Amino acid sequence: MKKDIAKILLTREEIGEKVKDLANQIKGAYEGKNPLILCILKGSLIFTADLVRELDFPCTIDFMQVSSYGAGAETTGELRIKKDMDTDIRGRSVIIVEDILDSGITLSNLIPELESRGAESVAVCVLLNKPERRRVEVKPNFVGFDIENEFAVGYGLDYNEKYRNLPYVGVLKREIYEK
Repeated sequence: MKKDIAKILLTREEIGEKVKDLANQIKGAYEGKNPLILCILKGSLIFTADLVRELDFPCTIDFMQVSSYGAGAETTGELRIKKDMDTDIRGRSVIIVEDILDSGITLSNLIPELESRGAESVAVCVLLNKPERRRVEVKPNFVGFDIENEFAVGYGLDYNEKYRNLPYVGVLKREIYEK
């Protein structure tokens, strides 16, 4: 896998420090509220696990698998719910945890969906933000890193279900995804 990486964007150490910083921001905003941490599978699993270990107050964790991407690198523009959460969110503060905010299409459809289910509030925490790729305006509440328009993989992010287990975020070589 490492041979497919053009460069490392974020080291394990840089990510770890940012996760602690994001957890501190979330603590300040939600301490005493028992928020639902909604991990968006599969890409956010590693980020969410590291993030919730830094939260030292009660919270609930649930999962959804939602996508607007197929097997390729470009969004299809349609929201697909592959796995729904199990938790009733009526009256709850929900924090969506996403690996990357790219086009905005997935989150722009998911946020109103959660609001329609009765969430008291819906916030977004993203590890990576690619503002120049935005097709629909979504403003995350908690942002790890703004990155350039490069194909990022690792630390949960994938290309065709590969590279998620890299301990850093790297840029995938173009020849891998432009075949």
